[in-house]
Amino acid sequence: MNKQIILLPGDGIGKEIMEAAKAILNTIASEYGHRFTFHQHAIGGDAYEQCGTPLPEDTVKACQSADAILLGAVGDKKYDSLPPHLRPEKGLLGIRKALELYANLRPIKGFTPLMHASPLKESVINGSDILIVRELTGGLYFGKPRERRENGLAAIDTLYYHRSEIERIVERGFQSAQLRNKYLTSVDKANVLESSRMWREIVNKKSKEFPEVTVDHLLVDAAAMKLVTNPNSFDVIVTENLFGDILSDEASVLTGSLGMLPSASLRSDGVGLYEPVHGSAPDIAGKGIANPLAMILSAAMMLRHSFQMIEEADAIELAVNAALDQGYYTPDLDIPNGKQIGTKEMTEVVIENLTNKSVSNSILSTYA
Repeated sequence: MNKQIILLPGDGIGKEIMEAAKAILNTIASEYGHRFTFHQHAIGGDAYEQCGTPLPEDTVKACQSADAILLGAVGDKKYDSLPPHLRPEKGLLGIRKALELYANLRPIKGFTPLMHASPLKESVINGSDILIVRELTGGLYFGKPRERRENGLAAIDTLYYHRSEIERIVERGFQSAQLRNKYLTSVDKANVLESSRMWREIVNKKSKEFPEVTVDHLLVDAAAMKLVTNPNSFDVIVTENLFGDILSDEASVLTGSLGMLPSASLRSDGVGLYEPVHGSAPDIAGKGIANPLAMILSAAMMLRHSFQMIEEADAIELAVNAALDQGYYTPDLDIPNGKQIGTKEMTEVVIENLTNKSVSNSILSTYA
């Protein structure tokens, strides 16, 4: 099976962690008889330096013809003085919109060796396993008008959703819940916002198509509180763009590190953009100490959701689990009595776990 994969390393540590993901995917190709063809393009600050825009047209065209896209990270404070439309983050928002990547999937699952790193008590987070399904191309981030008024003394942002945009993300939420524990929490602000009232109406109507899925409604402020007091009460959360952005970042504290969180942004035909949720960390770029695991886990999500390579995705996730159980960690993490290593070394440990059959069998028996 030959798949065309676009690599968008972006800024900061993006290039280093992208090399890690590429090495893992090449190992998977060799072990399972696949062929992955990689094409690299610019985005973010890197693209601005090369082309004067954070999202060049050739990058968009390449992504539109790809089977999947891997993104490293975008952003750097040195670009903060640029006009908003030229900042690196516009490249990320632009590619999501151009590819109609309407659904963001953010799995939040703790790793046992890292539970001590969470600011929450282990008794609270132990066993938590959440999938946040976030609408990604509508709402406040894309609504118009968006402008300053009254000589700069006032500002306006528009929260706009069409019914069809809500219906498709809600359906994705139900589908995800159906594949997990059949429990869906819909998060809105229906006591204040008209868009949320329409959202809740659609969820209730769509629930009739998925009678086996239990549905609960929560206001976003209550959901935010419950995430840090009783995360085990959630299975799948579906919500709109702004709320999903905030809640998914809040939920990251359950894992103890942003460096462990992958994400997927999907469109209706299964093509997706996969990226770690952490930033570009320009302060450590080039030092060889960046944590590659979220990028590697994002590659596993790509195999699972875009290529339906379930066994291969499982193998990567198990190999990452094993690396942590073996005590290996990068400087952003801390495993008592473990061994701190760099980006390249961590990648090599994961590859060893993938290719060493005795290790692989041990992994399977541990996590089966």
